[in-house]
Amino acid sequence: MSTIKVIIVEDSRLARNELKELIKNHAELEVVAEAENVDTAYELITQLRPQLIFLDINMPEKDGFALLEMLDEVPAVVFTTAFDEYAIKSFEYNALDYLLKPINQKRFADAVEKVKTKVEAKENAVVEYLNENSQIFIKDGEKCWLVKIADIYLFEIVGNYTRVYFKDCKPLIYKSLNQIEERLPQNLFFRANRQQIINLQYIKGVDNWFNGKLKATMQSGDEVEISRRQSTLFKEMLSL
Repeated sequence: MSTIKVIIVEDSRLARNELKELIKNHAELEVVAEAENVDTAYELITQLRPQLIFLDINMPEKDGFALLEMLDEVPAVVFTTAFDEYAIKSFEYNALDYLLKPINQKRFADAVEKVKTKVEAKENAVVEYLNENSQIFIKDGEKCWLVKIADIYLFEIVGNYTRVYFKDCKPLIYKSLNQIEERLPQNLFFRANRQQIINLQYIKGVDNWFNGKLKATMQSGDEVEISRRQSTLFKEMLSL
């Protein structure tokens, strides 16, 4: 496996140095940058596109969650935090791992193994489906999620917000459907109408509807009307 590019995001210089000492024992990890605040980290991550970030949650001005919310695509995340285990779990967070300060060498090595497994799986994925493994950060009130794009089955406009449907969750995000559509893999998602985008892999059935429209029934039971114009495109795309 090739070297894993790492960015350390931590406001404490001492904590950054401790992490770098731990990383020295793992030749597969290469620290390409470090940042002491969220805005610097955002620029570095966007520019250098690391596969892994070690991320402190509690930082001045903006916290670690704010950084994840800013990113269009989130790399593997390992939290470094003074919070206890129960506090971390309360975030309902799908981070790859978390490390409690002070960081134990054995615990660090376990986290690195998880990272290697995840990165290797992504490298071995078929190229045209890489976007399915992309992750986005969603924050709605006090709840946070790190969601794989392929797990989202429906996007829907709700006023100035967009509701995101995955599993049994339906959080709202302050982004327009057009902004979201630009980033989605076209082989996976389809704009059914002005209000909704559907994940093609979650369609259970399609029926003819009135005025030349189609109606898609999702695996969740949700019914989505495909506009007349989009119905024509849908039929052409799937050769119906």
